[in-house]
Amino acid sequence: MGETLKDVRRARLSVALVFAVHGAVTGTFVSRIPWIKDQLDLSPGQLGLALVFPAIGASIAMPLAGGIVHRFGARAALQGLLSLWCLSLALPALSPHLVVLCLSLFIYGATSGMSDVAMNAQGVEVEERLGRSIMSGLHGMWSLGGLVASGFGVLAAHKQVDARIQFAVTALVLVLLAQIVSRGVLDVRPAVDEEAPPRFALPPKEALLIGLVGFCAVFAEGASMDWSGVYLRDVTGASPSIAAACFTAFAATMAAARLAGDAVIRSLGPVRTVRVSGAVAGVGGLLVVVADSPYLAIPGFALIGIGIAVVVPLAFAAAGRAGTNPSQSIAGVATITYTSGLVAPAVVGGIAQASSLTVSFLIVTLLAAALIPSATAMRQRRSADSPAASGSLEPSR
Repeated sequence: MGETLKDVRRARLSVALVFAVHGAVTGTFVSRIPWIKDQLDLSPGQLGLALVFPAIGASIAMPLAGGIVHRFGARAALQGLLSLWCLSLALPALSPHLVVLCLSLFIYGATSGMSDVAMNAQGVEVEERLGRSIMSGLHGMWSLGGLVASGFGVLAAHKQVDARIQFAVTALVLVLLAQIVSRGVLDVRPAVDEEAPPRFALPPKEALLIGLVGFCAVFAEGASMDWSGVYLRDVTGASPSIAAACFTAFAATMAAARLAGDAVIRSLGPVRTVRVSGAVAGVGGLLVVVADSPYLAIPGFALIGIGIAVVVPLAFAAAGRAGTNPSQSIAGVATITYTSGLVAPAVVGGIAQASSLTVSFLIVTLLAAALIPSATAMRQRRSADSPAASGSLEPSR
């Protein structure tokens, strides 16, 4: 491989910062969605339509990432794709009307998805060389970057800063950071005789079961993020301020659980961790379903956040070990999980329209509990020539 332990530790820090930069783009955009809605005078339905396009763009573009990494190498691909993702931040605020906004958000989602695959593939490579779990902490850095950036966005909104100016300045700063932090990642390149993956590849069969685990977790995440405030207001009678604070609590508990998650994974192993995660999320879902006051529902949503926090990082790590081409397997799992995030809010809304939000979250609870029997898909699969199979640079602890 040619890397020393010092190189791998440097790569770990670099990829953690890459995750933080990626999360900062999302946090910046989400914090100014109200400004975009008001600027374009969008109805709730029009805004909802526009916000579907990032997931569509990501789902379509993710399968292309493996070919890009193969052609340009891991470091150059990550630098380029992450920089494009940062630059795409400027597009939504510059959109003059709904059609252009949808196109901008499609590009925003496509660059997000491809850079997401590249950085997760890099995280798997570093984890393999260290021989111990780091993926949960990396995703925790993503959440932390998003929380910090959204805080700046809230401040900018409070000061009535034009989002076009904020997004343009933030995009340039984040592009510069992306170029700097990407220099320290591992420059993994394919073997000379390794066949290039197809330009557009469907998820490999090894990734399907892992992807279904991610699907269940992301469905619970998407449903909770988008509907927790509405649930608290309409079902438990919470005030608008308490309902709004529920998302912040949910996001904060997820970030904290991810930052602490690697220690749990090292202690329990991936399979047991997912089983415990499913049990915790299931209990949280039951609290939400039976809640008649916000003081029972909020802890329920917090437990859902804690329970699902480490599942997606573990799914990406398992995907990176499941096939012969880590980027392609990760792209497959990412495509399935993004699809879950795309359909979850609509499914919850449809079930609520037909019955009630309580029934919707009963379905969410059942999907969270499904993580318990499906956890076997997380079993470690290592190729004979992987670093972890031949001896890691750093012992597991």
